[in-house]
Amino acid sequence: MVDVAHFRAILEGERDRKHALLKALRQDIGSVSAARENSNVDDEHDPEGSTIAFELSQATALLEQSRAGLEQIEGALERISDGSYGFCAVCGAAIPEGRLEARPWTPFCIGHASARS
Repeated sequence: MVDVAHFRAILEGERDRKHALLKALRQDIGSVSAARENSNVDDEHDPEGSTIAFELSQATALLEQSRAGLEQIEGALERISDGSYGFCAVCGAAIPEGRLEARPWTPFCIGHASARS
């Protein structure tokens, strides 16, 4: 039997870290966007333009990845609440505890996770 309290604590900690990361990334995106808007030169002709565009693109990609990670964490916390945590969403088999230690948000056993890749 999976120690649900242990995994709830891990997931809640991860959720808190994701929320903090999302807040920081939004601030970074806002700062970069403001710098870009306050510039009188367009990116194409500004020696710093490609750097600003790259930073904005990178921060936006990280924001999307973090949102997706947060959704996975929230899903795992919901599964804990409804009693389905630790069981594969496809076949219903118990997910090995070692896999949950590595990826506590996973809804899939190893076989079904690799089939989805």
